[in-house]
Amino acid sequence: MIIAEKVPSDFIRLRFATALSEMYSAELPEYAALVKMEKERIYTASSSSKNTPFPPLKSGQAYHGAIRLGTAEELQMIRRAFSIMGLYPVGYYDLSVAGLPVHSTAFRPISPEAIDINPFRVFTSLLRLDMIEDEGLKRKAEQVLSRRNIYSARSVELIEKAESQEGLNDEETDEFVSELLKTFRWNNEAMVSVEDYTFFDRESRLIADIVSFKGPHINHLTVGTINIDEAQCSIENSGAEAKSSIEGPPLRSCPILLRQTAFKAIEEAVSFPDAEGKYEAGSHTARFGEIEARGAALTPKGRALYDKLLAEARENKASHTNALEQAFEAFPDDWEALRVQGLAYFRYTIKTTGGARPRSGDEDLDIESLLAEGAVDAVPILYEDFLPVSAAGIFRSNLGDDTQTYQKGTDRKDEFEACLGAKVLDPFELYQAIETDSISRCLEALKSSRAA
Repeated sequence: MIIAEKVPSDFIRLRFATALSEMYSAELPEYAALVKMEKERIYTASSSSKNTPFPPLKSGQAYHGAIRLGTAEELQMIRRAFSIMGLYPVGYYDLSVAGLPVHSTAFRPISPEAIDINPFRVFTSLLRLDMIEDEGLKRKAEQVLSRRNIYSARSVELIEKAESQEGLNDEETDEFVSELLKTFRWNNEAMVSVEDYTFFDRESRLIADIVSFKGPHINHLTVGTINIDEAQCSIENSGAEAKSSIEGPPLRSCPILLRQTAFKAIEEAVSFPDAEGKYEAGSHTARFGEIEARGAALTPKGRALYDKLLAEARENKASHTNALEQAFEAFPDDWEALRVQGLAYFRYTIKTTGGARPRSGDEDLDIESLLAEGAVDAVPILYEDFLPVSAAGIFRSNLGDDTQTYQKGTDRKDEFEACLGAKVLDPFELYQAIETDSISRCLEALKSSRAA
């Protein structure tokens, strides 16, 4: 009996991300145009613009997407589906800090090897009904959400099969991707009447988007760019309505964390069922395209400084760009300063050419002496996660400035994890593990070399 070989989870993720990007490009021509624009930018980039310590961007690749879920059951099932493709919940994001009734996690690959194969991640939010004060609206939302099933029966069967047999073969993988895509596909037939939709929308466009439809259509995909400031101008010149400003830190010689911009959500035709089972025409605005530029992952010390300076910039009465630039003059913009001051994480590697051998008389090797001797290199670790304030800024820009702002809710990480059915991983611990492991590898290799 021949047993079909299992497809590695990283390559299931690669297939899913590729299929999702193709589907979204076909559904939203504006996103397809954004991908084309960034492909051309990467292709025509000068060699100087590619002078970066981070891995080169892959032309046209979707680097992340985002979905919004309504119930704990929906969240648990998506966790199980994402696990099959090597995506794990990392970080807890309380978006109530920006008055949004959701909390979130990012499903992403966690090992450097998995990220190198395909870094695709999905920012996944869950509706917080506890933040809705209108009891009538809360009950209506619960009733609507209880009636829907966002996963096909076959996708659930394949998820259970993958769990029981520890993976999927090639044919099963193709079917799994095809079935799971149905959850993310746009469906222009709402599952609520126009009156109920208006009821939700009047309270919050975010609630209307999460509750009113048969599935959590992917609300945006994101491509990477080598020049986000140039990309912002390109969006504005393309005819699409660009977000007013770039989210995240200002332009720097040594980029940190994450900078994001987007074209605003497109108004799309939607049909609403009436009491007679017929449909009446309407519209909904939720889906958009995004561009991101990533930099170095910061340590807790670095993030504390970042958050402090960002708060100062928000209090500054100068323009958004000038306020950021003024505040972040206090953040070192030199790789060695970031490393020595413990503000960013670094991966250490032995120099393969031109590196000095460690002094043979030393009994103990340490990473600082090896750096000083030129035996090893220190390269910043790329940030793979998200920023709550930036994520909320993107959300709000695509919900409309007049959307309902809720009072900040209490941090409900424990409740979120109960809904998820798992603990979220700590991103700082993941970056620290990569840095620590790289140091250990360097020391062990050079000790072996010296012994030989």
